[in-house]
Amino acid sequence: VMNMLDRLYHAFDSLAEKFQVFKVETIGDAYMAVTNLIAPQPDHVKRICDFSLEVVKAANNIRVLEDVNVPVPKEVDEFVHVRVGFHSGSVVSSVVGNLNPRFCLFGDTVNTASRMESNSLKDRVHLSESAAKLLQKQALHSGLQMVPRGEIEVKGKGLMYTFWAVGYEDDTIKKEEIFSELETDMISPATLDI
Repeated sequence: VMNMLDRLYHAFDSLAEKFQVFKVETIGDAYMAVTNLIAPQPDHVKRICDFSLEVVKAANNIRVLEDVNVPVPKEVDEFVHVRVGFHSGSVVSSVVGNLNPRFCLFGDTVNTASRMESNSLKDRVHLSESAAKLLQKQALHSGLQMVPRGEIEVKGKGLMYTFWAVGYEDDTIKKEEIFSELETDMISPATLDI
């Protein structure tokens, strides 16, 4: 598991550098990143969305077991699958502690982003309505596509209208395929693992 997480986080770190996304922390199998914090980024939501879409692709190319000669049990996927979620809003940031100081983010935005991830589905990028509205402005004429997920019950938030970021028009997956996959996936999202 540690070897797989190391390979996975190396891939994510490379993408964070590529998209100029600030990696906040990793906790177990969770990777937290943020945009528009260290320096102004007028395209911050599009940037985190592009990063998120690439994270899914990168994960899907990382083998659970590094050694290709070791057979993967049938009940285990050969490649890594992730859930991704994001939200946009204000945060407070600070370094806390003195024994092992940590850079931390605080605020409802962090909680909502976490809820978007936990309510996402395998290999999907889930976003809040406010993030979707900003993304629509920042990605105008870029070909980036979103589809509404609709209203879902979100723990601690109530009903929220949310969206899926599905990629760019020139991607090989068509919207119709995504809709049919999502209809199947939404039957029992609680059965999906990271």
